[in-house]
Amino acid sequence: MTPRRLVVGISGATGIAYGVQVLGSARAVGVETHLVVTPAAQQTRDYETDLSVRELYALADVVYKPADVGAAIASGSFRTTGMIVAPCSVRTLAAIAHGLGDNALTRAADVTLKERRRLVLLVRETPLTLAHLRAMTAVTEMGGVVMPPVPAFYLHPKSVHDIVQHTVARALDLFDIDVPGTPRWGGGDIDLTDPNPTPLATPNGTTRRAQR
Repeated sequence: MTPRRLVVGISGATGIAYGVQVLGSARAVGVETHLVVTPAAQQTRDYETDLSVRELYALADVVYKPADVGAAIASGSFRTTGMIVAPCSVRTLAAIAHGLGDNALTRAADVTLKERRRLVLLVRETPLTLAHLRAMTAVTEMGGVVMPPVPAFYLHPKSVHDIVQHTVARALDLFDIDVPGTPRWGGGDIDLTDPNPTPLATPNGTTRRAQR
């Protein structure tokens, strides 16, 4: 039986914590990860984390060089659950949108789309230009999912880690990968005049009531 494999790309946008969390969460639930990190992402790793290259690579099951366009993940015959790019720079977004498989990451993304597998891009950029929006539209029309990592403040996160963890868990939901302990919305619209409003989920899995 083919093991459950997830291709993980980390490109050079701010927010490498998302990619690190993807690797950790996937490993925790037994999903095999195949990682490619661009040179720009290595610069971000150095800016934003205390991780060495070796420590980052140790979080994945298999690691590929960005220049290795002949890597296993660059072939459609290599079966995977799909691919997530976290974070996804607008340069990488544009390359994927236009089918420019110029490195192992963008080639793997192109393969994911052509094989009709799930591709999720955590695009990290703001404000957005028309070029960015058109690239997002192109990826969406090809079947990809553009998922900017927008925090869910209704969960009352206590730390940056809470925000990153929840966003990654929601991204992994798109691959039907369930991260245990993920807080989820538990009700519909809240009537603030109701003395017993619907409880809200909180990061620790308990509930609280909306404040009037």
